[in-house]
Amino acid sequence: MTDWARVRAEGFEVPADRPLVELVAELSGLLRSPDPVVRDGQAYSILATWIANGVLAPELLHALGDEMAGRFADPDIQARTFAPLILDSIVSVGVFEPSWVPPFERWYVGEEDLRGHDPKLGWLHAIAHGADLLGTLGRTLAVEPVEMLRLGIGRILTPTDYVLRDLEDDRLGHALASTLTRADLLETDATAWLDPAARALGNPPPDGVRPEVTNTMRTLRAVYVLVDQGVRIGDTVRQVPHRELVRAKLAEVLRTATPYFL
Repeated sequence: MTDWARVRAEGFEVPADRPLVELVAELSGLLRSPDPVVRDGQAYSILATWIANGVLAPELLHALGDEMAGRFADPDIQARTFAPLILDSIVSVGVFEPSWVPPFERWYVGEEDLRGHDPKLGWLHAIAHGADLLGTLGRTLAVEPVEMLRLGIGRILTPTDYVLRDLEDDRLGHALASTLTRADLLETDATAWLDPAARALGNPPPDGVRPEVTNTMRTLRAVYVLVDQGVRIGDTVRQVPHRELVRAKLAEVLRTATPYFL
């Protein structure tokens, strides 16, 4: 077995004593590890670095992407939540398969374990990790942007007992705002994805504010700021084409729950 801690410490250089396909397979297996040092500090960081640096050929990226898409049904939470991070890395370098999207969508809206950090397992971050992939897919021309917008709002409106923490609402807000920068997004689609939120916030339960309402409000506030100020993606700041319409719709939805806010 390769000394992955040493590989990372020595600048992520690819070991020359084994075929690359074997190294990737071993790292992929370690992404399921319950040990956060092995999973996050070694397997994920090395794989993500190699992908970004162009070490993996397209055929190997396709195979790895297929494997990650299958991980969304894995019984272990850490395996499920690290799959979108690797898929995000793969799609970010221009390798994409439409078959990866449906498994991701089913998992993202249906995941029930929303813990950010666990004392033993380390970072799990289902919402944040999924948001990173959602935002990348939302900017990918082969994916319909409205599909990702609907997925994002569906995720935060899904009933839960968990109030998001560790800036996960900001991560999802950025993913939604970055999707709104798509030049081919129609005016109606740029605002219609907010209608389910308007209905939910307009009918508050009599027994108090539900966690998903809090999650939705926080996420949409982040979207509002980004739409207003511009969305940083990499080294550039992009503007939302339908900025005024989207901003007005966001304000309308937020005002439904907090009329004193805007």
